[in-house]
Amino acid sequence: MGKPIHTLQLVVAALAVLLLTLTGTVFAAQSTADAVADGATKEQLRKEILGDATFPGEESEYVIGYGDVLGVNIYGEGNMAATPSAATTGTGEQLTGSSNANTSGGVAVRMDGRISLLHVGDVNVVGMTLTQLADYLKKLYATVFSDPVVTAVLVQSNSRRYTVMGQVKTPGVFPLDYPITIVQSIARSGGFTEWAKQRVTVVRAGDGVKTSAGGEGGKNTVKFDYDDLVKGKGLEKNIYIKSGDIVVVD
Repeated sequence: MGKPIHTLQLVVAALAVLLLTLTGTVFAAQSTADAVADGATKEQLRKEILGDATFPGEESEYVIGYGDVLGVNIYGEGNMAATPSAATTGTGEQLTGSSNANTSGGVAVRMDGRISLLHVGDVNVVGMTLTQLADYLKKLYATVFSDPVVTAVLVQSNSRRYTVMGQVKTPGVFPLDYPITIVQSIARSGGFTEWAKQRVTVVRAGDGVKTSAGGEGGKNTVKFDYDDLVKGKGLEKNIYIKSGDIVVVD
């Protein structure tokens, strides 16, 4: 027989799934000290199912940024948000094409990079992954509760965004709420105007949020010609947009 799984851990996992269902969130993390299976085991089992298949966006964990709405829960104690967020973008800025999720019970990351939590006060969270945040909060709350089981959830992403400008019908700042290519970003902006030469430049400067790896992402540009795409040329240049990208259409 295999090792028994603690009832407490099963309950916490079930609560996390329920929260994801209610909010539409796709990112959540539990403190690694409370996890039943470690990362190596998860990766091994995943490869047994999918092989070496990879998918857009999975190369790195979500990094918390300004305006994101987070949910922090402790098993048996409930929601730790000191000031629950209203259903807004968290920054007050209206993003083109954004659809606000249910942020009830979440707490927004302020412009100083902090969130306010019960019992521990203001906590600086910008630049952390959700796993890092859960581990950090477990240590903080261990000074308040005995062996707390902490879950951190991304309720609404507001920090990941990109800009489309130039000869498109609806230029603006868009939320990067799912993997999207250059062509898809132009379609999301309403397509080319009648004066467009259908040439695109992507300026990749990054969003300025330093990750735990210490990098901001190097500055570079990608040139893309829609006419070539139609002819089946340069398909590899139809790259996926990253947070902070500026898409310039002429």
